[in-house]
Amino acid sequence: MNDFGLSTLEQYSLTVQSTSRTRGALLVRTDQAVYLLREFHGSEKKLAVQQELLLRLKSDGCLTDPCLENNSQSLVTRNADGVPYTLREWYDARECDPKSREDILKSVRTLARIHTCMRLSSGEGYCEKSLTEEYVRHNRELRRIRRFIRASGASGVFEKQYLSSVEWFLEQGEKALALLNSSDYESLRWKALEKGTVCHGEFTQHNVLLPKDRSMAAVTNFGHWCFGIQISDLYCFMRKLLEKYNWNLKLAREMLQAYHEIRPITPAEWENLKIRFTYPEKYWKLSNYYYTHNKAWISGKNIQKLKNLTDQKEAWAEFPEKCFGSQISPLNFQGNGI
Repeated sequence: MNDFGLSTLEQYSLTVQSTSRTRGALLVRTDQAVYLLREFHGSEKKLAVQQELLLRLKSDGCLTDPCLENNSQSLVTRNADGVPYTLREWYDARECDPKSREDILKSVRTLARIHTCMRLSSGEGYCEKSLTEEYVRHNRELRRIRRFIRASGASGVFEKQYLSSVEWFLEQGEKALALLNSSDYESLRWKALEKGTVCHGEFTQHNVLLPKDRSMAAVTNFGHWCFGIQISDLYCFMRKLLEKYNWNLKLAREMLQAYHEIRPITPAEWENLKIRFTYPEKYWKLSNYYYTHNKAWISGKNIQKLKNLTDQKEAWAEFPEKCFGSQISPLNFQGNGI
């Protein structure tokens, strides 16, 4: 029977008081602290570099989730069946509430703070993928899915909605690619790699915890970290939330200002943010999910997601210009109504 890693706790010098199941893991309470025990699926070599990063953030006063070494001074512990687990520092906390403006801005400020500390020697690899190559590949995939549906016949609601919308979204994808090619992106990317700036890689509300007894938020789940342009983390967080707020300009500007006051956004990063928001990433993700999964039955949830995207497309398409304008500098926030 799967013990969800519980037996591995014998390999730590801990006095466990209680354990409880949580999302995909075990919450472990000891006489001194709270930990999270979770099955490990990544590279131990990358985990070691990640641990270095997290300990550096911890020494700078940031709240993160470094691993606890076992009695053999290893970050990864295996149970009797050889299944690897990690035990991480954790918190009595709740996730960032996407309905709370206070939570949202606190999360953005926390991101800005950790970004000021997140640098490592970039000689180990783990570099972010080229955004140019990503956009080229995604646009090609949108065309492939269009051909597939046309050839097989648009018999379902999803397929009909897709064919009626794909041309418009593909035009936006090509527009974003053209803007990226004419921008300073490559220089921005290589400067980031030379400096060794590190991105969280998956900065969402689910990975921001708000402890009751701390003034700061905690950032967790750094498994997708990479060397790259840190502003991509801000984009990731903003995009997922703004989709829920129908691309509310006031909230977007508040998030940008909260970040900029702690970790200034450069003109090149400002331009890159505008381009990222121009690309139809959510539309591509939904299309890709359809293409790579069972097409005999498509959930009503995904059909509704596609409908929501098409319903919001005008607000989304206008957002980059309204929020970032034709300017290339974010420095005068008050002058831009922020």
